[in-house]
Amino acid sequence: MFDVLITGGRVVDGTGAPPYPADVGVRDGRIEAVGDLSSGGARPAAATVDAAGRLVVPGFIDAHVHGDATVLDPGVQLAALRQGVTTFVLGQDGLSFAPSDPETLRFVTRYFAAINGAHPALDGGPVSVADLLSTYDRATALNTVYLVPHGTVRHAASGDPAAMLRLVEQGLEDGAAGLSSGLEYVPGRYGDAAELAALCAPVARAGLPYVTHMRGYEEAAATGMAEARAIAERAGVALHVSHYHGPGERLAGMVDRALAAGLDVTFDSYPYLSGFSILAMVALPRDLDGPASLGPGRGAPGGTGDGTARPDLDRTVALLHDPAVRRRLARETDPTLWRRAVLAHVPSAEFAWTEGRTLAEAAAEAGRGPADFCADLLVATGLAASCVFAQPPGNDDASLRLLLRHPAHLGGSDAIHIGGHPHPRAFGAFARFLGRHVRELGDWTWEEAVAHLSTGPARRFRLPDRGAIRPGMAADLVVVDPGKAADTADYSRPRTLAEGIDDVLVGGVPVLAGGALTGARPGRPLRPR
Repeated sequence: MFDVLITGGRVVDGTGAPPYPADVGVRDGRIEAVGDLSSGGARPAAATVDAAGRLVVPGFIDAHVHGDATVLDPGVQLAALRQGVTTFVLGQDGLSFAPSDPETLRFVTRYFAAINGAHPALDGGPVSVADLLSTYDRATALNTVYLVPHGTVRHAASGDPAAMLRLVEQGLEDGAAGLSSGLEYVPGRYGDAAELAALCAPVARAGLPYVTHMRGYEEAAATGMAEARAIAERAGVALHVSHYHGPGERLAGMVDRALAAGLDVTFDSYPYLSGFSILAMVALPRDLDGPASLGPGRGAPGGTGDGTARPDLDRTVALLHDPAVRRRLARETDPTLWRRAVLAHVPSAEFAWTEGRTLAEAAAEAGRGPADFCADLLVATGLAASCVFAQPPGNDDASLRLLLRHPAHLGGSDAIHIGGHPHPRAFGAFARFLGRHVRELGDWTWEEAVAHLSTGPARRFRLPDRGAIRPGMAADLVVVDPGKAADTADYSRPRTLAEGIDDVLVGGVPVLAGGALTGARPGRPLRPR
């Protein structure tokens, strides 16, 4: 007897073949058979899903998502499953909960409070990668993949090269699928190319990728990509660039040149023209954003410090009381930011009303100048505020579409679920890929969509039993209505659920049925093989 039999649909199997009619039989968490399984002397099944008029596709793997704590939230699981996402790749941008000592765990939880939130199952540390992965096992409807985060490692090791290397090696041994960096965040931005290449050596030996939030995008993308290439070439490691956005032809050309030089390069992007980050990183001069007492590390760009100090967030908050610092903020911050930045997460009773307003609108309503108001808000929230912001004109729709059609592209939402007014990409990115870019614009065929959203990420993170529909593969399966799949979340209503996906299996277990969670939690931490 099959545990589940999906009948009457058309299968997009991940081989590049166009959709074809077939049933899919599932037993013991795996695909047992694909073909005509429901006519004649068909085997019985404990449960049946009627997929008539719909497509059956392998579960999507979100190559860049900030669900390190929120993956345990049923509301987040529902938002992902309604888009066909069955696996989150966590540990992004060089900052997450492991490997941590107690001080590092406190720092990461506070500094990235508006990005990752607080993990409900961690009691203060120390936390190894193995410890963190165990908190996801059978505790959520989604699978998880984890990257060792460079910034967390740098903090935990106080910048000591040998200690950092040991932490990376242990994280890989514990089951991580690569190393991530966030070179515009602290303390990761104080590491240089030599440091990162050294840490990538064991990653390369394991055949896993270096995943980077580069040291610059848009007009600075050439600088960021040059450093990323230098790290990949020196370490012999595969390179994956996070949330790659900007002038399309220029960015695609940089990828093409790296591929032509023999590098293994992929990137992810999301289908929107606005970004999302912590307000401190976006608004504050670099020497005030978190690390006021932390000098650049050995060899870091423009730095002479030894890099052993740890960021002092309290000092940053104290400096924001200084009138001279506020005058500097008004003088040095891009004045267009106040109009472009919409407040997303403002954890302060005094300022909660500002969520959904631009900084300029909120400041005017409060009768303050925008720089002073921004400083007040950061002080009141302890730096734990975030914002959605319009990206520069170079990142236009033509560029977005050109990049997502590139064969090195993988789908990533960069989803951040924290806050009352988050970016709609958390609730709609993968559905928007399907509705707008497959059905409406024809940027992808359905088989190409599966390659970008499932097969490609499975290959990049060495998950050989995911990303395709064939006997023996893990039964992460999504039933899609090709005429209805669409996002409904937008910038004014960012938390509305996607449409067109009502039935999803994870590990052969129905987790979404009729568009609602079943309550099953079969999700596993997936280790690369």
